[in-house]
Amino acid sequence: MLQSMTGYGKFEESNSEWAQVWEIKSVNGKFLDVKWRVPFYLRSLESEWEKEVRVVGKRGRVEINLHVELLSAELQSISFNELQADILVEEMEKFAQKRGHTFVPDYNRFLGMSFLWKDKESASSKELQKNLTEGLVLALKNWEESTSLEGANIEKDLTQRVHTLIAYRKAIGERLPQILATKKENLEERIKDLIGQIDLSPERILQEVAILTDRLDVSEELTRLDSHLARLLDILQSEGNNGKRLDFLVQEVYREINTCNNKSQDIEISRLAVDFKAELERFREQIQNIA
Repeated sequence: MLQSMTGYGKFEESNSEWAQVWEIKSVNGKFLDVKWRVPFYLRSLESEWEKEVRVVGKRGRVEINLHVELLSAELQSISFNELQADILVEEMEKFAQKRGHTFVPDYNRFLGMSFLWKDKESASSKELQKNLTEGLVLALKNWEESTSLEGANIEKDLTQRVHTLIAYRKAIGERLPQILATKKENLEERIKDLIGQIDLSPERILQEVAILTDRLDVSEELTRLDSHLARLLDILQSEGNNGKRLDFLVQEVYREINTCNNKSQDIEISRLAVDFKAELERFREQIQNIA
């Protein structure tokens, strides 16, 4: 089953000591690119948590947000940066003395200086770390379900498009014998007109017919095209990360249909080839969503 790179997952839980909310959003990306938004005191856990992400995600830009609210006083503490505060006071005293004033600090103002205060919310709690990791795993599971559901919808759409391409291929194959017959007939008429003017041997006539037939022969291209289209259907139904495989195979399909169009030199086949490539382009755009 295909997996989309676009998805959303969420997990939230609370107990007597803390509450956690995980949110995961993902969009298309060439490689797996994980962006974390977690509390500062938990950033040291990002490398460990990213291993969990890589178990289920292979490609795409993934944004992971974690909001934690600590409800237990034991897990929280606040520290005051006395050293920096001392330096501030000393500098202000020097500044005041130079002007003949006495500086008397207003300690209440320090309460509003956020840079002097440090929130030391504890990340040392093993139970908290364990619980948050479990929450991430459950959020990832919810996210994976979302990408799988979207992938199933994409698979259904792509399968229908391949069958449309097969129908165009069939129409092209049915048209080719008519083109060859018409071209041979035109060549024969031209040869008849030239017989009275130029001495053409039977061998030369057969040679010209053989050259024309070879130029119009696209049987090898059609055989490869059939193989590629069948392979597209196989990949759509296979497990694993198939976005890159499908993208490569689409390039091969483009090559074969272009060769068929160029060799045939026929208006009807050109029209079919244009419709074929338009549908193939829609197919290619859709697979950009696949992991």
